[in-house]
Amino acid sequence: MDKKLIALLCGLAAASIWGGMYVVSKVVLDVIPPFALLTIRLVLGFLSLSAVIGFRKAQPSFTRKEFWQSFLVGVIGYGISLGFQFTGTKLSTASNGSLITSATPAFVLLFAFFLLREKITSRQVLALAVSTVGALAVIDPRTAELSPSLFLGNVLLFFAGLTWALYSTLVRKVARNRDLLNSSAVMLLGGIPSSAILGFYETNLQGIGAITPSIVGGILYLGIISTAVAMFMWNYAFKELPASLASLTFFAQPVVGTLLGWFFLGEKITPLFLLGGVLIGIGILITTRERQEHLNTKNTKEFKNL
Repeated sequence: MDKKLIALLCGLAAASIWGGMYVVSKVVLDVIPPFALLTIRLVLGFLSLSAVIGFRKAQPSFTRKEFWQSFLVGVIGYGISLGFQFTGTKLSTASNGSLITSATPAFVLLFAFFLLREKITSRQVLALAVSTVGALAVIDPRTAELSPSLFLGNVLLFFAGLTWALYSTLVRKVARNRDLLNSSAVMLLGGIPSSAILGFYETNLQGIGAITPSIVGGILYLGIISTAVAMFMWNYAFKELPASLASLTFFAQPVVGTLLGWFFLGEKITPLFLLGGVLIGIGILITTRERQEHLNTKNTKEFKNL
């Protein structure tokens, strides 16, 4: 299978896994405070990727400079961005969080232009606009709350989307020419210090509820699948694809989250949701076709120059 197609599927799979986290997280967060759970997720994710690294026969070189670059990218993504998201959602609402962070792909497009020198084309803007409208249809802005009491939470959610876009763009910049497995493990490590401090503080205030086998299963799923596997796939998508295309896979998250909410929690599926899903697919298709046309033109020119 073409490497670019695999990367696109990895981005969609990662966003889909995160969309499905809502059902599991809803149960586990009743027992474990948010930042304590985030710390456990990051530790489990780091240990999982480290185990895979340990089993590899050939160990690619990983310099001290590469370590610290990956670590600092992880601080932005898992320390700062997820911190903003957790705190913002706590001070605002989950629906506001989905609505505000839907701007993330637009931020990626801008960061990719300034940090990666990726050109912004009219098709990319069109694809982003179509997909964003689709995401808004899926999320349904009518569920948002604009109360002044939620202002701080909404601001934090805005910065969560902004810093996640920065993290995703930096993944492409930092990991493009180095071993992604090592880089991804170190990035997870970068988010542990701040989340551990906040998690310790939360646990002292709130305590931890009864740990049952189902809670343990939920923690393992969140740590291994939603963190180690999904984060690696997300990083792989941004390593192999133009940021403008990889970012659109983000919109699979609200689609899958809504579908699982319908299946497990009895939430309603509306015609607006169906329209939104189609528009998101069209947006991804527009960008994918532009990418393929660009590659075909490039290959034709190289063939003529032979």
